[in-house]
Amino acid sequence: MPVPEKLDFKKVYKHLYSPSAKQPSLVTVPKLKFLMIDGRGDPNGEGFTEAVGALYSLSYTIKFWSKKHSAPPGFAEFGVAPLEGLWAVSGDDKGANNFEVDRDDWLWTAMIMQPDFVTEEFLEQVRTEVAANKPNPSLSRVRLETFEEGPSVQIMHIGPYSTEPESIAKIDAFMKDQGFASNGRHHELYFGDPRRTAPEKLKTILRHPVRPL
Repeated sequence: MPVPEKLDFKKVYKHLYSPSAKQPSLVTVPKLKFLMIDGRGDPNGEGFTEAVGALYSLSYTIKFWSKKHSAPPGFAEFGVAPLEGLWAVSGDDKGANNFEVDRDDWLWTAMIMQPDFVTEEFLEQVRTEVAANKPNPSLSRVRLETFEEGPSVQIMHIGPYSTEPESIAKIDAFMKDQGFASNGRHHELYFGDPRRTAPEKLKTILRHPVRPL
């Protein structure tokens, strides 16, 4: 896909970022590049907060790299993509999507999409600079990875995270009606900062990769 003068992920992949809040829809998610970090435990805990901080520090340093350094090959202006998360529970890391367990048993992968010009070599340069200016113990655990979900069912959930089961039930009903089974981990894309946005106004895309039964 051609890179525009200024890369806007939400425009380039509009079909992935604008689902209905009323009905689930089927999309095909292509191979995309992410900074990722794995962890376990309560997402309200220090470990998750530290991991997300490392992702944002690296992503914003990449965004503004050319202001202080020579731009890497293929560099394009871009907006930092939304935070995303893959979720499962201990003992079932393939995505049974049953979170009615102790949060200490939750397995998560926090991730932020990256432009194609980000390479392993470039990431190491960025990591070194971030570690010098804004140390974070989680920086060393962040990896660059391509991820392809393929066919997926998604819906926009509006409201607090605690009411997500209502939207997940719609996804499950759609999958059953269309003859699909789950084919990966529960996926969330976050819009809005829960520290600054009223819970009833939070927007979260919920996505389940699927396969035909």
